[in-house]
Amino acid sequence: MKNQDKKIRIKDIALLAGVSEGTVDRVLHNRGEVSEKSRIVVEKILEEINYSPNLLARSLASKKHFRFVCLIPNHQPEDYWESVERGFDLARKDYLQYNIHLEKHLYNQFDLNSFTSVSAKVLDSKPDAVIFAPIFREQALNFTQELNLQKIPFSFIDSMIEDVDFISYYGQNSFQSGYVAAKLLLNSLPDHAQVIIIRTKRKGGESNQTITRSKGFMQYINDKHLINFELINVDLTDDNEEANLNVLREVFNTNNNIKAAITFNSKVYRLANYLNSLHCTNIRLIGYDLLEENIKYLKSDVISFLLAQRPDKQAYLTIRDMCSELIFKQKIKKTNYVPIDILMKENIEDYMEFRE
Repeated sequence: MKNQDKKIRIKDIALLAGVSEGTVDRVLHNRGEVSEKSRIVVEKILEEINYSPNLLARSLASKKHFRFVCLIPNHQPEDYWESVERGFDLARKDYLQYNIHLEKHLYNQFDLNSFTSVSAKVLDSKPDAVIFAPIFREQALNFTQELNLQKIPFSFIDSMIEDVDFISYYGQNSFQSGYVAAKLLLNSLPDHAQVIIIRTKRKGGESNQTITRSKGFMQYINDKHLINFELINVDLTDDNEEANLNVLREVFNTNNNIKAAITFNSKVYRLANYLNSLHCTNIRLIGYDLLEENIKYLKSDVISFLLAQRPDKQAYLTIRDMCSELIFKQKIKKTNYVPIDILMKENIEDYMEFRE
């Protein structure tokens, strides 16, 4: 029963305790006459199921309906953001009894105008809370300022902007993940090796997440005083596979000592596919997140390492903490860094099969 405490109703507690629903209600609200025997039985059941009577009482007493807006990029099946959406959907079901209603608003993560337009509509709808991915930093800052003016609480997902009054953040320490990626990628490379850094073009510049990971990557290079290699920056598009392949073909034709490559987003499988097409598979390749295609190339040794971060759990916990803050008035931790999971061919099967 301990795992089901969020779904327990007064009716359920009454059945477990062998008393009436009215008796349970009086115990929870500490009002009216209840025999000592009945009180002990009800409190014992509450303890056994690890349920807080204060939280239940508050939620039952509140007749307010809360509308949470989740603002994330639109996506295709099996994309990173599908996992985020799955976490939101699970939280929606678990917290429905507390009058929580989730709305998902999607924007084009490669076009800042799309984010600006959708976020403006979110503000006009006057939600009770917002959870969003601050991909475009400046536009996200403008959005948070408006949210603050309207006294709408908000939390970040996927990446974080510090020095902003958000409720909570669950996700990787983006800077540290870039630092770790550099250590994995650059360790034991031969002298004068060339390293490709792949970025995806966006209308409005790089994403907040990519910038922060890139800073961590470069900090490792500075900390270790690494100078005996060359970085080659390559910009690709999100919607033209043939053009991307031609760009990389030219890069390999004009550089004869490429030994490693990295992209700071979840679509490293695209880079792996390009390398396969160019017959350049003897490259140390690193990317992010457990997409199906990423896993396929990891198992086949085209991708050397994946850095994973469990986005569905992050999304779920973000909703949970917003409920704790708004409904139950509980103190929550603001910044919550999840572990940086380093995955390779040798451990991916156990990682995928293990269930917490």
